[in-house]
Formats: sequence, C-alpha cells, structure tokens
Amino acid sequence: MASPSCLEQFPPAPPSLTHPVMKDGECRNWAELPSDLTSSILRRLGSIDVLENAQKVCTSWRRVCKDPALWRKIDMCNSGDLGEDLAYLTLTLGINLEIMCRHAVDLSRGGLVEIDIWHFATDSLLNYIADSSSNLRSLKLVKCSPVTSEELTEALVKLPLLEELEVSYCSLSAESLKVVGQSCPNLKTLKLIRLWVIRFPSVNDNDDALAISESMHGLSHLQLISNKLTDAGIEAILYNCPDLEHLDVRQCFSVGFSGDLRKRCFERVKVFRKPFDSACDYPHQEAVYHL
Repeated sequence: MASPSCLEQFPPAPPSLTHPVMKDGECRNWAELPSDLTSSILRRLGSIDVLENAQKVCTSWRRVCKDPALWRKIDMCNSGDLGEDLAYLTLTLGINLEIMCRHAVDLSRGGLVEIDIWHFATDSLLNYIADSSSNLRSLKLVKCSPVTSEELTEALVKLPLLEELEVSYCSLSAESLKVVGQSCPNLKTLKLIRLWVIRFPSVNDNDDALAISESMHGLSHLQLISNKLTDAGIEAILYNCPDLEHLDVRQCFSVGFSGDLRKRCFERVKVFRKPFDSACDYPHQEAVYHL
C-alpha cells in the first residue's frame, strides 16, 4: 500500500461525503447509504481514487471497498500525469503504483476479470496478476516500457480464459503472439499498437499478421495501428479469421490494396478502418500521426 505521504497529491474528501447534506429541508448522510448503492457509486471511480480517497471517507465506505465484487475490474489507467514520472512519484511523494495495484489484486480474492494498466506495469507485476487471477478475461497494457516480451508471454499463457488483450507501445514479439494465440483459445479482441511507423518507416513486416492468422482463428475484433503489415498480411488474416467483424489498420502505410483487396475488406468485415483514416479518436493518439 502507498505510504501516507502520497495523500498530499489528493484533496481531502469534500464535506458532502462526511457530513449530512441539506436539500429542501432534508438531511442526508452519505455514509448511511445502502452498501449496494455505495458500491455502485464507487464502481464509477478509478481504482486509484478508491484506494487513495473513497476508502478513507468513513468506516462504512471502507467496508464496501473491501468487497471482492468491487475489484472484479481494476482500472489503473486514470493516473494521468501521475503515471509519467514513476521515479519522482516513488522517491519524492512515496506513491508506488505497483504496490497499489498488487493490493487491488489481493482485494479481488481471485475474482479479477478485467484490468487496465498504464505506464507502470513490470514483468513481476504481470506474473503476480496471472498467478492470482486465472479467471482474467481482459488485460490492457499501455506504454509499459519495463515489460519484456518473454515475461509478458509467460504471464499470458497462464490466462487461458482471456478474451481481450491490448498491448499498446509495449514489447510483444510476433513469436510471442503466436504462443499467446495457442494458449488463449477464447481470445476475441486483440489490439496491438506499434511505433514502427515513426521509428522504421521503410520496413515492411508481416510477422505479426502471420502469427495472428495462424493462431487466433476466433478473433472478431482486430486493431493493428502503426503496424508494418502489407497486403499479404491482410490477405492471411481475412482467410484465417472467419469470425472477424472489426478490422482497424490505421497508420499501416505499407498496405497498398492491390487488386480487389479493398473491396473484399469492406465486404468481409462490418467495420473497416483504413490506413489513412483519422486516428484522432484513438485514446493514445499522442504517439501516432494525426491524419
């Protein structure tokens, strides 16, 4: 759990949370709300807000915050600027997001089904999550540079029920993709976001597409932003993923749509995002071109 000094970054709970609120002559004490209603309210907060604010409001809220049902989904992506400079957070402010995340996983008592992590995931944290949460259905990792492809793969093979995987600006090799596809037969959604367009603009590479087409036949939603796949890669995906309904290849500038490929993409999938379609609606858009 983060040290008390981290509370300096968060404002104290507003009086309306700890004292009766007057409205039209009526007095309401939020601490006396039914636990199911309190739980419904707290689910609308991010996990960091719950751990650092909500559970410290009063005894009744703290009791609700310990309910494993509240931790079926862990949202560690609302840290904003807090996630950008981990050394400053840890050494100066005493905030350790990894320790906080482990505590949230413990609170789930094995019931975790969905987790989103931005910036701070590590190899050891991912394996801790996988060892504690075999029922996990959704894992989203964004800008977690400390994570290695090998250790991420080791964690993912422990999650056979996984249905949704997002790896944005993190390391995950094509070889690992194939292993993941073979180990997670229920995978329906894959979002894989690369930086190759910016770093290696002249490189064409269908390794990701071939790994996906060979091992993830049940995909219905595939997003490959800034990938270096070519027409051959799209052909392989269309042929081997018969349930595909959503295909997003924005920023994939090596795709040329030879022959009738463009037409077949529109006929084959319900939603098709082309390489030069705008990426302004993408939540991590600061790392992709705006077209």
